[in-house]
Parts: sequence; structure tokens; C-alpha cells
Amino acid sequence: MKLATLDNGTRDGKLVVVSKDLTRCCAAGYIAPTLQAALDDWARIAPELEVLARDVEHEAVPCERFHERQAHSPLPRAYQWADGSAYINHVELVRQARGAKVPDSFYHDPLMYQGGSDTFLRPRQAIPLADPAWGCDMEGEIAAITDDVPMGVSAEDAAKHIKLLMLVNDVSLRGLIPAELEKGFGFFQSKPASAFSPVAVTPDELGEAWADCLIHLPLMVDYNGEPFGRANAGQDATFNLAQLVAHAAKTRNLGAGTVIGTGTISNKGADGGPGKPVAEGGAGYSCIAEIRMIETIAEGEAKTPFMRAGDTVRIEMRDEHNHSIFGAIEQEVVAV
Repeated sequence: MKLATLDNGTRDGKLVVVSKDLTRCCAAGYIAPTLQAALDDWARIAPELEVLARDVEHEAVPCERFHERQAHSPLPRAYQWADGSAYINHVELVRQARGAKVPDSFYHDPLMYQGGSDTFLRPRQAIPLADPAWGCDMEGEIAAITDDVPMGVSAEDAAKHIKLLMLVNDVSLRGLIPAELEKGFGFFQSKPASAFSPVAVTPDELGEAWADCLIHLPLMVDYNGEPFGRANAGQDATFNLAQLVAHAAKTRNLGAGTVIGTGTISNKGADGGPGKPVAEGGAGYSCIAEIRMIETIAEGEAKTPFMRAGDTVRIEMRDEHNHSIFGAIEQEVVAV
């Protein structure tokens, strides 16, 4: 099933069930007023939402037109948002660009940071940027939403706790990252509010594309109206979403509504080296930093600028019939 949150004047919005083709929706308030409320009692509430989803498909209940522009991120705020780094190709390029080696531990112990989850941007909300020198970048990712996850869960059992999937634009301020990392305490100011897709879907909606806790489809990233990234989220992943959930839960319980991200989706080139731009027949990139790293490796300096006011990004994923699965994240950078 597909779920979304619409604005009703409250901070957490109202939960709706969305048709598979993303054209219609039906309020689910009599089942659960918000998505977080549904996740808090998922085992009981999910079957009731599934019944409503079938009724929406069969047009057996009154529906309204679903407008992606009226949607919040499915969880307008969350108890926890943690982002991993499943695609080590991205990390390898970062290290190679500055002449450093990737530690062996990175291949069996995922990187992860805890992001700000008190507020998320809407899928069509502008990205505020106070200073272009901060180096605004998009990061196209996949995220899972869990129910309650017990501490010490195995990766195999963690897969059972992945209840919903979304797309993410994990906005990064690259110009602020080095100084923060030098402090040895991780990201904070360099990671502003992220945006998520208009719709969250249960894994079964993906059919055969959901395998090994990865989505085996290209993530479509368009930058200023041109194809920028088509990296396949099922390729070149060192860790899957279940492994990232298990990593996050190693020493703590994860509360229902925890959001876990994959990190930037990144594919190697056909020859095993750095990937090529979409315009050159490659899979392209899910963030600007990656093409800048490749430019640095190949030419000694980065040439592609980071995002500035007026630049736009669109992030979407389509099924084998070219139908949008999650709706699209569409954002413009605005000066503030």
C-alpha cells in the first residue's frame, strides 16, 4: 500500500491512503490520525489500512484527488533519522580525491550519523540557503521506516521491521563539513533539514524490484531540468537496509517511526572505475560532490559548482512500466 500525509493545519498532518497510480487518496483518520500513530501500533493497524487501500483501488470508498504538492514528507517529523553509507563507491571516491585510503573497517562496519529529525522539508518545499559558500548539495537516497526494533537485532530479523520505504533528498552543506569533521564530533550545521518523497510504500508494492532489502531500480535525479543521475539502487551496495537497521540497533532500541537512510546511491563505471555522466552513457551521480571528486581525480580540480539560488533538483523512481512509485521530490534553492 501507499501512504502519505496531507496538511490539515496541524504539525503532523493527516494520514491518507493513496492509490497505486498516485491519483486518488482517502483519509485514514478513523484508523489512525497520523502515520506515526499507525507505526506505534503497526501490527494491529496495518491490516486495517490494507483493507482501505484495496477499497481505494476498487473505488469502493469516497476519494479525493491526490496532489503531490499538498503532501508533507510522509513523517513531517520523526523520533529518529539516521543516515548510513551503503554505497562505498561514494566513500572511495571521496578518499581517492584527497589521496587517502578507505579503512578496511568501512567494508564491514557501516558509517552512520544521526541527522536532525525535528522537522523535515516537504517534497516540494524550497531549500533555504543563507550563503552560497556553504556548498549546497543534493543527495539522492532511499530510506526505510521501521516499527519498534529491539536492541541487538540481527540483520535477518531487522528486515522484518522495515515497514515502509521512501526516497530522500539529504541536503548537505559541503563547505561546512570539513571544519565540523575536524572537531571529531560529527555533522551538525552541515546537515540541514532533509526532504522525503510525497508517498511512502510498503515493500510488497515494489514486487521483484525489492530483493535482498534493496530496491533494484534506478534513482532518477534531474538537475536544472537535465538528467544528472540514474544510478541503480540495487547495484554496488556494500550494505543493505536491513544491515543498516541492525547497525543502528546494536546498542539501543529503535522506536517506531525511526527513519534509516542508505546514503548517496552511487554506481561504479562499467569498467569498475569512476562512473560517467548520463550524457556520456553512464549512470551519472546522485550528488554534485561525486562529479566534483571525479573531476578532481581526473583533472586535478573540481569544476562543477554546488547549488545556488534558482537551481532545481527532482528525485523520482519509476517501475518497469514507467509509473512513478513514490511521487517526486522537486525542490528549488532559494536565498534567505
